[in-house]
Amino acid sequence: MKQLLEFIPIALFFIVYQMDGKTIAWQDWAYTFDGIFTATGVMMAATIVQVTLTWVLTRKLDKRLFWTSAAVIVFGSATLLLHNNLFIQWKPSVFNWAMALVFAGSTFVGKRNMLERLMGSQINLPARVWMRTNWLWAAHFSVVGCLNLIVAYNYSEATWVSYKLYSSIGFTLVLMVLTAMFIGPYLKEQTVSKDTEQ
Repeated sequence: MKQLLEFIPIALFFIVYQMDGKTIAWQDWAYTFDGIFTATGVMMAATIVQVTLTWVLTRKLDKRLFWTSAAVIVFGSATLLLHNNLFIQWKPSVFNWAMALVFAGSTFVGKRNMLERLMGSQINLPARVWMRTNWLWAAHFSVVGCLNLIVAYNYSEATWVSYKLYSSIGFTLVLMVLTAMFIGPYLKEQTVSKDTEQ
């Protein structure tokens, strides 16, 4: 349920963008979709609804969702107020680079890095595995941020919008698979040890 809610604003952004130039009317009222600007407004509204629903259903709001939503509101507002699509196109890069800095910086602050703080209560791993996997996540966010701008500046706006949708799914899956490859062998060892003890 949580993953579905997180995906809805991006999906709506993509869908509404495809309606560029189309007009909807009701009685004396009419509105013509204005490409990335209408899509940005819808994504901002969907993000606010997403945060509200998450809070109502779970009574908590994790930090990643909070900062993601804040970035959407800030960069989305700049996009609409200044009528400049570069702000919303820069948002994924700025957010991912900030995440990369947080994960990388956490290795030098405190006894546990960011990934261990997030997942340490669920699984038990050797310190070197936490470290290696945390750096994997930092590298992931760095690369994703760079690729976003490469697409934004070298391809059409429509291509970037499609990339934003499919990369959000694809890169998440790749990160999950790589993370599973990093920690999988150690989880198997723990399972075997527990079975042996019994």
